[in-house]
Amino acid sequence: MGKYNYIVWFNETNKEDIPIVGGKGANLGELTIKGVNVPPGFCVTASAYTDFISKSKLEKEIVKILEDLDVEDSSELQLRSAGIRSLIIKAGIPIEIEKEIIKAYKEFSKRINMDNPQVAIRSSATAEDLPEASFAGQQDTYLHISGIEEILRHIKRCWASLWTSRAIYYRHHQGFKHQDVALSVVVQKMVNSKISGVMFTANPVNSDLNQIMINASWGLGEAVVSGIVTPDEFILDKKTLDIVEKNIAEKNLMVIKNSNDVGTLEVKVEEYLGYDKVNKPCLNDLEVSNLGRNGLIIEDIYKSAQDIEWALDADTEELYILQARPITTLKKESADMNIEQNNELVTLVRGLPASPGISSGKVRNIKDITEIDRVEDGDILVTVMTNPDMVPAMRRAAAVVTDEGGRTCHAAIVSRELGIPCIVGAKKASEELTEGMEITVDATRGVVYKGTVLQEKQKKEEKVTTTVGINEELIHQLAPITATKIYMNLGEPEMIQRYKSLPFDGIGLMRTEFIFTNLVGAHPMYLLKTGQGQLLIDKMSEGITKVAQEIYPRPIVVRLSDFRTNEFRGLKGGDEVEPIEANPMIGWRGVSRYISPEYEEGFRLECRAIRKVREEYGLTNVYVMLPFVRTTWELKKVKEIMAEEGLEQGRNFKLWIMAEVPSVVFEAEEFAQMVDGFSIGSNDLTQLTMGADRDSGILNNMGYFDERNEAVKRAISILIKAAHKYGKTISICGQGPSQYPEFAEFLVQEGIDSMSVNPDTVSYTRRLVASVEQKIMLNKLRSL
Repeated sequence: MGKYNYIVWFNETNKEDIPIVGGKGANLGELTIKGVNVPPGFCVTASAYTDFISKSKLEKEIVKILEDLDVEDSSELQLRSAGIRSLIIKAGIPIEIEKEIIKAYKEFSKRINMDNPQVAIRSSATAEDLPEASFAGQQDTYLHISGIEEILRHIKRCWASLWTSRAIYYRHHQGFKHQDVALSVVVQKMVNSKISGVMFTANPVNSDLNQIMINASWGLGEAVVSGIVTPDEFILDKKTLDIVEKNIAEKNLMVIKNSNDVGTLEVKVEEYLGYDKVNKPCLNDLEVSNLGRNGLIIEDIYKSAQDIEWALDADTEELYILQARPITTLKKESADMNIEQNNELVTLVRGLPASPGISSGKVRNIKDITEIDRVEDGDILVTVMTNPDMVPAMRRAAAVVTDEGGRTCHAAIVSRELGIPCIVGAKKASEELTEGMEITVDATRGVVYKGTVLQEKQKKEEKVTTTVGINEELIHQLAPITATKIYMNLGEPEMIQRYKSLPFDGIGLMRTEFIFTNLVGAHPMYLLKTGQGQLLIDKMSEGITKVAQEIYPRPIVVRLSDFRTNEFRGLKGGDEVEPIEANPMIGWRGVSRYISPEYEEGFRLECRAIRKVREEYGLTNVYVMLPFVRTTWELKKVKEIMAEEGLEQGRNFKLWIMAEVPSVVFEAEEFAQMVDGFSIGSNDLTQLTMGADRDSGILNNMGYFDERNEAVKRAISILIKAAHKYGKTISICGQGPSQYPEFAEFLVQEGIDSMSVNPDTVSYTRRLVASVEQKIMLNKLRSL
């Protein structure tokens, strides 16, 4: 190792050195030695990690945290994983290791003749990228990192990523002992990627060893690997390098260097490169063939089919190989499924076949990591795109269908290794394939069919009447008139296009969490720290505006962020500011977060987004709802902050609170004098009233978690009476009214003003409430 104890340069290592520099580092060294054009760099060896753990005295604490862990318990797994990562992040790097990293970065800067060069910092575990164990996305990668302070910080974050929930889960199921796996960190010159992607030197979909598959898209390869974009796809004949199949995708997003900070940004291709680039091939035929030639060279080096990440440099037009590893998911023989087509097959969606096979089951439509526990054995996991944290759910699923991604994205690679059918790039699958729907996934052909077909004859199902093509005004005319308003719940702003014609009187609950996760993607405090606070204001106002404009002048009640600490931690930068709580469900959330010095400025960003919607766009039908309110004094304080941000409660601006904590019930009259409306959060109110975890299958099966419980009904009755005593409106959001007719009857009899339900039950709930109201009136007439 020359003059370093903890540093190895690429040209000093090879494929035999996995114990020293991990799989990724060893492969980069091998490629460098063999003359492949690899961006230069060095590895911080695995011994640096083990010495860091040892000298920081973390090993015993890690063992203690992992003791008796059930990796199938997703919530517990995430909690303990976060605890270990927090230990590592907070510990200091031993001085002898830190000095060598600083020295190596300075030497590296001189070698490439640049001051503070930007680098990619990649995790390289000593048990990864092996022929028998290759799993996508186990540890973290950080792009466009510059300056020694950021280098040191992100190396430590790589070390911590050895203990993500997905990595712990994977090692458990692969039979690796946690203490036997260490982590090297690769520090590699950052390529200014004009175009990038992934290449397989054998077709991973049909296991054809005579084909090469190339996925390509604009900008950094992170967009392809993570699946946020459906890439262009080229299939080459390996012998001639002729293109035998070409699929040019609609590439709406790309990942680029963040010019204002470290790291990367997602941008729209149309805005960054121009509209013509969205549907234009990002590679010409000559570039595709050149990639294929490089793939063959690398395959010859390793004598096995390879999964290769590559990039074309925008400045030099040079092709760089960023990473190579063996493909472990090739089948020995491709299954030839001769399926007898028949006239009963109803196609729901189409996409790219990514992992062959056929499976039927019920749809579990997963929006984010917090919902993965809903996926049970044999379900079909449907989502926009999987991420590494969803692997436990994917293992239980019979098949996977994603909106985005190409055949080399995370969902595709993991599904192939798990041996389950997978279709990616199905565009609107998460909209078309609704919760509980029985479907058949034919991932050999990339088609999703309605019902259980192909394996057996499809059972006849009751025809569901849809409102597609019917005039909105006509729908409202046909819908029964109810004195009790029927509102709709909404999470994803885009979904309003699908549901806007339903007979609802307004949006009674618009959750902002989707906007935070999918449109913003970063923790508010991280955005403030990096000078990007306006991003949250713009994205949040954009999402709310989209909905408010479609339903104007009907009201839309926007519930401000109600992430728990474990959910906030999943946003970019969240792990730096969020504490580890034993029970986040009843921890630092809702209004208690808004008024805390640690988050107040983040809350002010949310307020400014609401003000922008109301003042700049004139959408005064937008009201605000505060979640998880506990006390009157905290409500008073948060109202003062809102008033300072221009959101002063009055005739034109209504303020609601969620009534979901029993303390609000006991002080219902006091709260009623401070707000314009209540929305009863029946899930949390039932949970906290009954002391029953709503996620506990045991308690649910025993009947403890049930809104119809007399104690819960009495709490609701108290809230309704207090609200009406002071002339305030009161609603309920949840599935109780549409699930239990007798519960809906109770609410109407008690005088509830409105019910807010999910889109799929709006029409049914309106009819149900209409019949209940008619029954009540009829009974009164009969009693005269």
